[in-house]
Amino acid sequence: MFELAWPWMLLLAPLPWLLRLLLPAADSGEPVLKVGFLPELEALAGRRARLNLPTWRQQAPYVLIWLLLLIAAARPQWLGEPVPVAASGRDLLVAVDVSGSMDYPDMQWHGEDVSRLDLVKALMGDFLKDRKGDRVGLILFGSEAYLQAPLTFDRRTVRSFLDDALIGIAGKNTAIGDAIGLAVKRLRERPANSRVLILITDGANNGGQIHPLTAARLAAQEGVRIYTIGIGADPSATGTPGLIGLNPSLDLDEASLREIAGITQGSYFRAHSGAELMNIGDTLDELEPVTQQPTQARAATALYAWPLALALLLSVLLVCAALWPDNRLQRQWRKPRFLQSPPQWRQQLKRLRLGSRR
Repeated sequence: MFELAWPWMLLLAPLPWLLRLLLPAADSGEPVLKVGFLPELEALAGRRARLNLPTWRQQAPYVLIWLLLLIAAARPQWLGEPVPVAASGRDLLVAVDVSGSMDYPDMQWHGEDVSRLDLVKALMGDFLKDRKGDRVGLILFGSEAYLQAPLTFDRRTVRSFLDDALIGIAGKNTAIGDAIGLAVKRLRERPANSRVLILITDGANNGGQIHPLTAARLAAQEGVRIYTIGIGADPSATGTPGLIGLNPSLDLDEASLREIAGITQGSYFRAHSGAELMNIGDTLDELEPVTQQPTQARAATALYAWPLALALLLSVLLVCAALWPDNRLQRQWRKPRFLQSPPQWRQQLKRLRLGSRR
């Protein structure tokens, strides 16, 4: 079925004529000769003087180009038959801590020391990419919580947003409660039993306006299931144990993360290394999908390129005709000289022809 996505663009069709009527005439910069005896000249010539305006035949190519451009701007498209699309899966938001402590390089990945955020990007990015059938979104939180990517089936774009996350982009503190509150706001309108939040942090709540447990109770009321992940190496493995601030793993509030998961009927996981975080991703992959209402979709084939290409072709032909005014094409359309002569000259030509025959 043929359809114009933006049919209102065709309302611009009379725009050139309106501009011609409303705008003042352009000044050519040449002196103008005023003739006071124009009626006498018209009587001698036997015809009236008229403005040297282009005829409709001369304007037709430009009118056609303008209409073709409007049709292309209206986005013509061909819609196929409606095809049912089964949307089954979860509405899954991933909230990632990007506070300053996530830059601590105490994680191992492929034999190298990497920061906690880099490890989350590598493993959770693959986790999001493989969530076929799920709507996924991304929240980044520090001192504030921001929705970086809304719920979408475009998992590749969400992973790209996660890869572009920077330390401190949302502030240096950790607002866990605000991140949960933002996730509840985005998930509450989705179907029940499909609302999932995965919260990844390495510290305790020390920012924001909502207490994490208050936000967790609100999430439980809205049917949002929260899986919390505490990330960071064992404090005894790196740094000097007992000195708070030298190793950020000492600041991890595991008790609150466990309670948040318990209130919402989720689970708490502890990731001391890259291997453990990978196993956590495999465990989360075992969540059962929830079937949602099937929808219908039509395959749309864009057709704007055809009128656009035709308008370009006509423009090129007009430019060529202007550059080579003595070409054969214009000579064919040019009127014979005797048709352009005054009526008196035509009568004289007829008399000469009759005299030559005698």
